[in-house]
Amino acid sequence: MRRITLGTSTLLLFGFLLTTAASSAEVGTGKTYKGPTGLQLYSLREMMKEKGYAATLDKTREFGFKYVEVADMGGLSPADFRKELDKRGLVPIGKHYPYDQLRTDIDGVIRDAKALGIPYVGCAWIAHSKPFDEKQCRDAAAVFNAAGKALAKEGMKFYYHNHGYEFAPYGDGTLFDLLVKETDPKTVSFQMDVLWTVFPGQDPAKLLLKYPDRWLLLHLKDLKKGVPLGSLAGSTDLTNDVALGTGQVNWTALFDASQKVGVKYYFIEDESPVVIDQIPQSLKFLSSL
Repeated sequence: MRRITLGTSTLLLFGFLLTTAASSAEVGTGKTYKGPTGLQLYSLREMMKEKGYAATLDKTREFGFKYVEVADMGGLSPADFRKELDKRGLVPIGKHYPYDQLRTDIDGVIRDAKALGIPYVGCAWIAHSKPFDEKQCRDAAAVFNAAGKALAKEGMKFYYHNHGYEFAPYGDGTLFDLLVKETDPKTVSFQMDVLWTVFPGQDPAKLLLKYPDRWLLLHLKDLKKGVPLGSLAGSTDLTNDVALGTGQVNWTALFDASQKVGVKYYFIEDESPVVIDQIPQSLKFLSSL
């Protein structure tokens, strides 16, 4: 009898661990949307400032996330920050680096990325004089090609995260079209920020399908209903960043397209001042799909 009791306890514990692991890996996924869904840690930047990295990473795990896109590391070195992630079972997938650092110190970026252990290295903003124009776009393409080539030699992939200003008209399309055309598809990929695609008046699902082989990651972000579209500013009031499913994005069409083109990871990035309340709402929406 004692042997049976111990065996049952062990089986129950093993089942619990399997269930916990599965739920962690599958957070924010549904019957039709498969993810995987992670968190861009920039979403919790205020918590990082006020409470530090430990509370921020604990909260990330509490939400149920497994994958993260790294932002502020709370004063830790990349290697030490990786250790803190490992302690909590969090897996770093990518990190954005400043445009000028990618342009002038790619070796430093590579050292940092290796210490952090990330497979993807990104850029979220092209340093430019307004308005963003053809020359600056071509200059950025050259920077991205050089960075992508250097990172590829180290087994990493480079990606650029759009911010809205790239959709200025150019020829028969936009400057974003030019950026895609002028970058090497073998070494330069893209991360679509959904809000910064909708806000300038673009259709994210159509854009995904237009360049099916170029998209690596997505930032899941919804734009408040009633906010006018067509802005190339690359900025909007933070309260316009609302819980997924409550704004203007057609998520059904978006996910149909993103899964069709093979996006690798999806990250919730919520810049709202009520982010702590909105993240659970967004995860619930995703799981209902």
